[in-house]
Amino acid sequence: MDEFHNKLTALRHDFHRHPELGFREERTKSKVAGFLRELGLEVHEGAGVVGILRAGGGNRAIGLRADMDALPIRETSTHDHVSVNQDVMLACGHDGHMTMLLGAAETLSRDPDFDGTVVFLFQPNEERGLGARAMIDEGVLDQFPIDEVYAIHNLPGAPVGQVSTRPGQICASESLFEIEISGRGGHASMPHVGVDAITVGAEMVLALQTIVSRKLAPSAGAVVSVTEFLTDGQRNVLPGHATLKGDVRARLPEDRDAVERFMKQIVDGVAAVHGVTAGMSFNTEFIETINAPAPTEAAVRAARTAGLETIGDRPPMSFSEDFAHFSAAVPGGFVLLGNGETGPHGQPLHSADYDFNDALLPIGAAFWAELVRDRIPARKDT
Repeated sequence: MDEFHNKLTALRHDFHRHPELGFREERTKSKVAGFLRELGLEVHEGAGVVGILRAGGGNRAIGLRADMDALPIRETSTHDHVSVNQDVMLACGHDGHMTMLLGAAETLSRDPDFDGTVVFLFQPNEERGLGARAMIDEGVLDQFPIDEVYAIHNLPGAPVGQVSTRPGQICASESLFEIEISGRGGHASMPHVGVDAITVGAEMVLALQTIVSRKLAPSAGAVVSVTEFLTDGQRNVLPGHATLKGDVRARLPEDRDAVERFMKQIVDGVAAVHGVTAGMSFNTEFIETINAPAPTEAAVRAARTAGLETIGDRPPMSFSEDFAHFSAAVPGGFVLLGNGETGPHGQPLHSADYDFNDALLPIGAAFWAELVRDRIPARKDT
């Protein structure tokens, strides 16, 4: 076990030193594919990497997914596996996700005591919500049909190795909006001559906050955030144009649709009051991640069989996950795995000094193997 742990640690550190942004994961894909081929798996490369492990003659198949991409962040860590690619960092633990899944592939290929097929899915571009759809559009689920699909994400701040999940919605959707306001600029000393776009935009910013506080149920858990306020104003020039940009999170599709509808009402209403024109775009990049009941129960059962602390009814998370597209296509189970509570392992995801916890590598690999044995019948000849 020490030798296996050391092997996985070296692999994870190599991934961490050489991060690659979404749809540019060429070195990463090559390393993943090479590892799978050395194990004797059937390997297919496209937008991502797919490894196929068949055992026995059973027709049941499950998919296990890991993400591969990094973020445009300059790492500030001081450990010995700091990123060598300036301003690019695996700050969300995808290096660990890949390594745990590769560890599971090695474990299961050495002892294929199940009667069916495991499809290992290594996905690009999770951070921008484009990678799962790219693989699905290529036909990965048609070429390699699966009955269920699963994913793990590490969770800083939770005890090392603690598994938590829930049936139903577990991750929020993310929608990006942009509001364009066209007023009439003018001299700062004569605001009555024009229509100041800043004043109109500020009124919209405040009104947008009433969507969550007054128009949705208190339990909805939606978030509306204006993150950018851009104008063409100058020191003594009132702006005639303003752009508001922001982010919306929602737990349910109907709440997401309601937020969009209320936003448009506010934009149109405030614009009409001030006699300006305004337009709005609202683009959902991540849909809600929904866990199906049976896969969720299986993940909880496998975690407990593996001797891990397990929470089967955790609250839903406010972050978004591209895995949602896989779990919308086939029944899915998304699981959170505690990364540790202190030091770099407890730092929030996407922090410049975050680091995946190497102690999780054999734990995650063992959990994956236990899950496969739970969901695929044992071979009769073993």
